[in-house]
Amino acid sequence: MRRTGMNPFQPWQSAFAFWSMMAEAQTVIALRTLGMVGVLPASPRENHTMFAEKGPAFVEAAIAAGAAAMAGKSPDQIAHAAIKPIARRTGANVKRLTKPRT
Repeated sequence: MRRTGMNPFQPWQSAFAFWSMMAEAQTVIALRTLGMVGVLPASPRENHTMFAEKGPAFVEAAIAAGAAAMAGKSPDQIAHAAIKPIARRTGANVKRLTKPRT
């Protein structure tokens, strides 16, 4: 039997990255909603930021997934590559939105 060098934990790593990103996305949605209704302080540009960041994030994710597919990566590695750019943005948003305002 030939070994392909596949990491047996890769599907779990991809799943964890996906669920972490989803939890961060839900946190961002909750924080932005609370900012919109005035419960939390929010930047006046937050509504613009919310829409402006989506397109570039998904384009970057599609490019990363395409590059991984063209490199012959496994489906879970392709998914992980697609999740990474979006997770980077959701993490940055959580950090920014939870930072105390002065």
